[in-house]
Amino acid sequence: MVPLAEVVRRLIRLRQQGKRITLLAVCPNSDAVLEAAVKVAAANEMPMLFAATLNQVDRDGGYTGWTPTEFVARMRELAVAYSCTAPLYPCLDHGGPWLKDSHSRDRLSLEETMTEVRESLGACLQAGYALLHIDPTVDRTLPTGQTPPIELVVQRTIDLIAHSERQRERWKLPAISYEVGTEEVHGGLADLQTFDHFLQLLRDGLERLKLQTAWPCFIVGKVGTDLHTTTFDGQVAGRLLDRVAPLGSLIKGHYTDWVANPAEYPASGMGAANVGPEFTAAELDALRDLCRSETRSGGAASGFETALEGAVIESGRWRKWLRADEVGREFVELEPARREWLVSTGARYVWTEAGVVEARRRLYANLRNALADPHAIVVDRIAAVIQKYVDAFGLRGSIGPLGLSEG
Repeated sequence: MVPLAEVVRRLIRLRQQGKRITLLAVCPNSDAVLEAAVKVAAANEMPMLFAATLNQVDRDGGYTGWTPTEFVARMRELAVAYSCTAPLYPCLDHGGPWLKDSHSRDRLSLEETMTEVRESLGACLQAGYALLHIDPTVDRTLPTGQTPPIELVVQRTIDLIAHSERQRERWKLPAISYEVGTEEVHGGLADLQTFDHFLQLLRDGLERLKLQTAWPCFIVGKVGTDLHTTTFDGQVAGRLLDRVAPLGSLIKGHYTDWVANPAEYPASGMGAANVGPEFTAAELDALRDLCRSETRSGGAASGFETALEGAVIESGRWRKWLRADEVGREFVELEPARREWLVSTGARYVWTEAGVVEARRRLYANLRNALADPHAIVVDRIAAVIQKYVDAFGLRGSIGPLGLSEG
């Protein structure tokens, strides 16, 4: 399979020729989302990236229940099922200290969390991941609200890349690609000086260690979108691109969910974009529609929505999304609209909980007489949302222009 770093070089050349494509990175936050993404990749003859966080996929199974090896195996199993010959790239998203919820919850020390991250990077390498996002931009040793100095971020980035490269060479694994940075620390029109400083420090550090071949193909930049905003800033993206394209890299956007102007991503030269929670919402909306069909049928009730909300509350993960004025309040004390949002956001954390799995099984079984395949309906609803980005990003039939026809 063509390495992602080479795909990025081809994207840069195609842009110079007037062909504009942005890669899509789907966050595989459920089996249905993974299946829908593989189905879309096959139907559109396009490469697909999968950006899996350590919360989603890790040595302990994450909230999807997959280890890195199991995740890659499932991806390949689905590729066979859908006769997908387009390249599928399993990737790590946000690999860094304290970026797994349990590391912060358990108050791991710097040494402890870095050890855990290194072990997880090794598991990703052995599973066959194509790209590692190295992101040491969180530092729980600092006072709340204080970000680590850019010099320290670069030092830890280089340390983790060097560690990964040593492991890869020791295990005689093929070359992989890297992504660095995070939108919260650098990037954006107001912070171009820090962005430039980050790039220079990273170049100097990798050169000192003779790791130029590990130069990242993607640099994450702040391009106008975040958890609460959905308008992409193409002008900022263009300015960042001007800085990284001469180095053989492209800008990657996070927080692309529900973005208002996705067609501007390829127009401004964005290399790739991550989408995740929007697909969870599509999955949940489809399941709720099935629940309404179940109610109209007048038959047995699965109790799916009750089971889901109970599992989200029991998980406690909803607390991570509370606003400052909500901290300390119980779930039932929140406004109905906020409870609804928290359940929708938190659903991805509990799809694999036993009670939710069983309620979903009952829901599908209750509808089998009226609907031939309820699961396929859910997958197709997710696929329709993925297709929106495929069309906006110019990805239909893109394995041809990218020279990926043979996978």
